[in-house]
Parts: sequence; C-alpha cells; structure tokens
Amino acid sequence: MLFKIACPECKTEGSFSLRDQRYQGPYRCWKCRALYTILIEDEELKSCQPLTEDEFQKQQEIEVMKRKFRKPE
Repeated sequence: MLFKIACPECKTEGSFSLRDQRYQGPYRCWKCRALYTILIEDEELKSCQPLTEDEFQKQQEIEVMKRKFRKPE
C-alpha cells in the first residue's frame, strides 16, 4: 500500500510504501528533512510528533534489532 503524507513543516507531499495496515515509527520529509514519529492505522494518519535527530537514531537502532530477532515467515 502506498501512503501519502504532507509534511507539517513545509507542506510538501511525500509517500512511502507500507506492508501492514498499521505503522508506528520515524518519518523524514524528503524536502526539508524534518523528522517526525508517526502513527498510521487503517490508511489514516493518527499521530505526527516532532522528533530530534538523537531520538531518530535510537528508533533506527531499535528497528534493526527487531528485524534481527524477527521470526522468519
């Protein structure tokens, strides 16, 4: 599923591909490079909170660890 989101900072529309109906994690605007933590459920943006670079790095590290220990499908 392709989800479109407008950056709260610069209003530029970006898009990304989602595998599941729910996504919670980092989002970076491709134009202004602003960082956000977003929550998408049922093809709707439920939450969008500003994120610092340090918080973004921590979230990326957590995602790598989750993928490392995820059971094969």
